[in-house]
Amino acid sequence: MSAEAPPLPSAAPAAPRPAKATSAPQPHAAPVSQPLPPASAPLSTRQAAVPARAWAAPTGADDLPEVETTTRLRAIRDTSGTGRPTRPTPRSMPRPTTAPPPTYGYGLAGTLPPEAPVETTTRLRPVRPRRTGRVLAVTACVVLGGGLIGGALAGIWLASAEPARPAEPAGYTEAKDLWHNAPVDTLFPRTLPGPGAGPGAAARTWTRIVVAPDTPCSPAVLAKGLRATLTPLGCERVLRATYTDATASSVITVSLVFTRADAEAQRTLGQGGGLTARLGEDVPPALSGPSTVAARFGARQRASWWLSAPADLPVVVTAVSGFADGRAVDRPQPADRAMARGRTDATAQSGLGHEAKGITGRFESLLRKAVAATVKEKENAR
Repeated sequence: MSAEAPPLPSAAPAAPRPAKATSAPQPHAAPVSQPLPPASAPLSTRQAAVPARAWAAPTGADDLPEVETTTRLRAIRDTSGTGRPTRPTPRSMPRPTTAPPPTYGYGLAGTLPPEAPVETTTRLRPVRPRRTGRVLAVTACVVLGGGLIGGALAGIWLASAEPARPAEPAGYTEAKDLWHNAPVDTLFPRTLPGPGAGPGAAARTWTRIVVAPDTPCSPAVLAKGLRATLTPLGCERVLRATYTDATASSVITVSLVFTRADAEAQRTLGQGGGLTARLGEDVPPALSGPSTVAARFGARQRASWWLSAPADLPVVVTAVSGFADGRAVDRPQPADRAMARGRTDATAQSGLGHEAKGITGRFESLLRKAVAATVKEKENAR
């Protein structure tokens, strides 16, 4: 038996619309893409379960769904070049081999913004402008410094090339004026001891009996050869005195000849075996004294002599000895010859050679002491 089913309604009744919210406007919903089934077509069991209002198409601006059915997208970055540039990819990182994903924004899909070039050069320091004045100053300093150094080296070379001049001994200049600055008793003491100055190193003591005033370098006070030797050097003054020994049997005339010779010329006077050997038979004059034991001491009584030129004093010391009784001597002898061993003549036996050479050495010592005292006095006066 068949019974006929009652016909279905063509459309479900519309559900009542809820009140519209007034707090915030809802966005428009996208229209339903699927078409509605015709009213005459029967509905399936699944379709019947869906509320009829879900298939209803919006009829106006106010017919919007309550729930937003779209997804909010992220902000689109500006890749047109007007915004912040993209950081360049380091050179050490490999470039992607696959095609980059499409970008969103302006421009064609699948294109990348232009790659910023990577800086491969090194930043150099700023170059300052040239200053002509500074360059000229540096050049002038270099030239002057080189000239000074070259001059110093040349001076050292010349100083080492030329022979060295001998240094002037201490007190050499003061000794040149000693003849008029020192007292007579300093230059010619009244008594002069001579230990070991006689024959066999016997002691001698000489006593002053005559003193002559200072005189120029003339033939009357200087032997011919000595005067010719000292004149080119600047013979200044001659001082003389006569002494006798303790027994008053011999007399000796001592002469101090002051010169203006420099230190080098003074050194050459005593070279070549001594000044006595150089001048030969050049016997100094004798100084006699009236009413003394040297009253008869003259040229014929000269028996032995000696000349001394100290290298540290601008002075020549001479001494000539003879007999006090006035006996004549045929041929005078230099002191070194009269002192030779084995001599038996009267000059050698009496020791007149020892007297002449010994007294010159004592006067050299006296002059050095006088010069030292003068130098010390000048230093204390400063």
